Amino acid sequence: MRRRLATVLVHLALVGAAVVTLLPLLWMVSASLMPSGEASAVPPRWIPSTPTLEHYRELFARLDLARAFLNSLAIATAVTVVSVTLNALAGYAFARFQFVGRDRTFRVLLAALVVPGQLGMLPLFLMLRELGLVNTYWGVLVPGLASIFGIFLVRQYALSIPQSLLDAARVDGAGELRLFWSVVVPICKPVLVTLAIFTFMGTWNDFLWPLIVLSDADLQTLPVALANLLGEHVQDTELMMAGAVLTVLPVVVVFLALQRYYIEGIVTGSVKQ
Repeated sequence: MRRRLATVLVHLALVGAAVVTLLPLLWMVSASLMPSGEASAVPPRWIPSTPTLEHYRELFARLDLARAFLNSLAIATAVTVVSVTLNALAGYAFARFQFVGRDRTFRVLLAALVVPGQLGMLPLFLMLRELGLVNTYWGVLVPGLASIFGIFLVRQYALSIPQSLLDAARVDGAGELRLFWSVVVPICKPVLVTLAIFTFMGTWNDFLWPLIVLSDADLQTLPVALANLLGEHVQDTELMMAGAVLTVLPVVVVFLALQRYYIEGIVTGSVKQ
């Protein structure tokens, strides 16, 4: 009886947390469909009196938010593909290859995790300026092409791969590159998908670095474009909510499509040694 009561309480707490989390998102979607001024009404409305898509049409027609959306999509996709590939290669190398200074180098990388990313923005910006990459897509892409967290995540997962399996593939004549793509990558699929979700979400939502590097309006990403929109239309709540929906939607779609692998990667990775 006591265990059943505890289970019910836990489920009620989870449902309550889910409701608290989802309510702002549901209101955001609802407000984006309201006629102008209705989202600021007192008492507040939860359901639009006359649903309309005029704010979405305005975003793409008059404010040309489509270009910023495509910029964010292209940058986030490119960073995710390249970053997952490089992090997978580096993480596997740290887990399975023996080379001079491996453990010391890995400890230095782990120590760098505690350093806030904002501290490195100035020297990174100066380096990119010397390379002529400021105000270019490359200036946004390069810093995200590899991450210490990604290398650590893949390494911890790759340590669980049986050495006998790798040795058997080598005996069958597989080279190291073939071994990696045919054996290691399929085994590490859950953690790689998890890393891809983290990378895509982080790059898509990144505001500060694109704001620093990109000065040309045609190159701006969606979060930066929406920040500029806030300054121009600070009283237009419905328009801002429509922009917020466009920002959140791709991330939600990616997560829902890959949530099975994400959960598997998190659960399995938490017990890897």
